[in-house]
Amino acid sequence: MIVRWGLAELPAVLAELGIDQPLLVASERLAATNLGVHTAARWTEVPSDQVPAAAEHAGDGVIAVGGGSAIDLGKAISAEADVPVVSVPTTYSGAEWTTFYGIRDPERRMRGGGAGAHLGGVVYEPELTLSLPRAETVGTALNALAHSAEALYVEGHNPEADEHALTGARLIGEWLPHVVDAPQDLEGRTKLLEGAMHSGMALGGSMLALGHAIAQALGGRYGLPHGAMNALSLPAALRFNAELAPDAVRRFGEALGTDDPAAKVEELARLGGFECLRDFGVPEEELAEVAEAAAGRAGNQANPKPATSSEIHSLLQSIY
Repeated sequence: MIVRWGLAELPAVLAELGIDQPLLVASERLAATNLGVHTAARWTEVPSDQVPAAAEHAGDGVIAVGGGSAIDLGKAISAEADVPVVSVPTTYSGAEWTTFYGIRDPERRMRGGGAGAHLGGVVYEPELTLSLPRAETVGTALNALAHSAEALYVEGHNPEADEHALTGARLIGEWLPHVVDAPQDLEGRTKLLEGAMHSGMALGGSMLALGHAIAQALGGRYGLPHGAMNALSLPAALRFNAELAPDAVRRFGEALGTDDPAAKVEELARLGGFECLRDFGVPEEELAEVAEAAAGRAGNQANPKPATSSEIHSLLQSIY
C-alpha cells in the first residue's frame, strides 16, 4: 500500500494507482475540503443498504476522507465495485489498514459488514485532525492503542507487526496527554497520528483479539462509539491476558513506560471521560447477552485463549 504524508501528495498517489475518476466518500463538512484533485462524484450518506448504489458512482477508484465510518464505507464500495480505495484519515482509528469493514445505519447500529477492500493508499494530513474533539481524539487513539496491544499477543502475531505495535504504543502513550492539553499543537497531532499509523500497520500485519471482540459486541448492539468501547474493554482484556501472554503484556507496558499497562490505559481513557459502561446507558441485565455475542466473535477466537461467555461476563461486570 502506498503511504504518503501531506495532502499535497494525494494527486500523485491517485496517479500512481491509475485513478482518474474517483468517487469521494466523506461527510458534508469534509467533502468541502480542498483535496487538490478532481472527483467524478461524491457520497455523503450513511448507508445501511446503499453500498451497491454508491458503487455505481465509484468510477475507477474511491477516496475516503474521515474517520472509521467513512473509511469503512469507502472500503465497502471498493469491494463492491472492485476498485482501489485511498484513505485520508481524520481520526486515529486505523481503519485504513484492514480490508474488512462494518456498515452502520444513521443510528450507528451495526447492519452488516464484509471484507475484500482493495487498499490502494493512505495519505496522512495532521492538520485535518486539529478540529477533532477531545472525546473522539482520546477514543480513536485508544482504539489505535488496542491495535498495538492485541497485535503483540494475538494468534498469528509476528516480529514485524510487533515492532510497529511497540512503536505505536510508545508514541500514543507519550503524545496523547500532550494533545489533550494542547489540541491545536500540530507537532503533537502529527506524532499521535504517526503512532496510530504504526498501530494500524501492526493491525494490518496481525489481527484483533479479545478487547476488540468486547468493544464490537457493545458498539454493534447499542450504537456506541467504537473508540470509547475499546478504551473501556482493553484494560479488562489486558488483565485477562496477563497470565496467558505475560511477555507480550510486559512489552506493551514497557512501551507505555509502566509495569501496570491496564492501569495506564485506564488513566489515558479518563482523559476522554471514559470510566465505566453504565455511563453509556448499557443495561446491566443485558451484559450476559453481550458476553455471549463477544465470545463468538473472531477476535476472541484469535485471543491466546478464547474467553468463555462466563469469563467475558465477569470482565464486563468489572468495567460496569
